[in-house]
Amino acid sequence: MRVMQTRMIEEFPTPEALADAAAQAVAARLAEALATHGRAGLVATGGRSPGPVYDRLRTAPIDWNRVVVTLSDERCVPADDPASNARLVRERLLVGGARRAHLLSLWPPPEPAALEALLPFDAVMLGMGEDGHIASLIPGDPDLEAGLSGDEFVRPVAAGLGKPPVARITLTLKALLHARAIFLLIAGATKRGVVERAMAGDDLPVARLLSRATAPVRIFWTPDGG
Repeated sequence: MRVMQTRMIEEFPTPEALADAAAQAVAARLAEALATHGRAGLVATGGRSPGPVYDRLRTAPIDWNRVVVTLSDERCVPADDPASNARLVRERLLVGGARRAHLLSLWPPPEPAALEALLPFDAVMLGMGEDGHIASLIPGDPDLEAGLSGDEFVRPVAAGLGKPPVARITLTLKALLHARAIFLLIAGATKRGVVERAMAGDDLPVARLLSRATAPVRIFWTPDGG
């Protein structure tokens, strides 16, 4: 794997400042997509960092009726389970005017054609674990390389990995790279160190994303949290 040129990490003093900036950036990308090709596709993510972003993004003055939201990954749990990423999106993003957006859940798995119709995604939001995982492309998965190098857009992930260690479904790296813009949200010194190691060439899932992306990748970081 090649060592990538250093990407700028955008620093924000507080999680609130990060959420403000990320929401504005994603909203601008969705608005541009609506203006240029009449619809917009957003890949949302789970975890702690995106909730405050969703709280702000949902107030964006865009035509949410023409926005389709899907997920970078999902736990194979009921839709009302607290571990469900779709539940987080419904409760924090698809509120008010944004409730008019269409949610294409990953669990149960959607028809492949429905997902592929969104490609290229206009905006992909991602978090990252301290092990360098993105979506549910998790180190320690015996099938990880298939998710990083294979031709599929969606793959199952067996139980036993991640928190909670339940079965999952994930977009592959190939799918994530079919994007017009990628936004990586991280917090805390440990995760910043992981990203810096990835930039230096450590073979982590996040490094594969950063080294292979042809779309703009913006890394939003705050020292508080994570």
